[in-house]
Amino acid sequence: MEETQLYEGKAKKVFATVNPDEYRVYYKDDATAFDGAKRGTIINKGIINNKVSAFFFNLLGEQGIPHHFVKLLSDREMIVKTLDILKVEVVVRNVAAGSLAKRIGWEEGTKMPSPVLEYYYKNDDLHDPMINDYHIKAMGLATPEQMKQIETYGLKINEILSAYLQTKKIELIDFKLEFGVHKGQVILGDEISPDTCRLWDSETKQKLDKDRFRRDLGNVEDAYREILKRLTGEII
Repeated sequence: MEETQLYEGKAKKVFATVNPDEYRVYYKDDATAFDGAKRGTIINKGIINNKVSAFFFNLLGEQGIPHHFVKLLSDREMIVKTLDILKVEVVVRNVAAGSLAKRIGWEEGTKMPSPVLEYYYKNDDLHDPMINDYHIKAMGLATPEQMKQIETYGLKINEILSAYLQTKKIELIDFKLEFGVHKGQVILGDEISPDTCRLWDSETKQKLDKDRFRRDLGNVEDAYREILKRLTGEII
């Protein structure tokens, strides 16, 4: 029986499966930036993001973070738990970069004295505007209890990933998380990859993430491959 496609986004396709509690996610090579104004292809991005996300989900799961990842199905596909996605994107920032550096007038690369959590309304038509707890409550995007859980998870995920990546000579500059509800429980969803994280070589400060595509820095595929290699040892 052919599986029904439920959703296609900028980077992934989501399909129903015979199990009502699981989806199949297919990772694409398509790349977009600036709300889709810039489009292109990063060769093997889908393979790398699929494998890197699986690696990070497993790492976080071992440290008690609940997530939607079930198993890898192929180089480009994974099985995940069904989720009712909460329309609040969470950005955790350790170093001023990108929009934050511009917004607060800090030089890019300046370390934040403490991690900063930001929330954005997940809405492409509105270009994902920044919101706060008052907006979230007024708009009914999540309950105060859910947001407290998300805040706790976000900071804990930051601790786990930052510490691990340091052992691979990678600095976690900032990253985006999405959460959803599965059988009443708030769990981590979406992906964690060079698409959703800023990752710099801790010694050279070379960018090893999607900023190479956004800013036309070149060697985009090489950067993504380098992340996979450092994390898993796999070379593609």
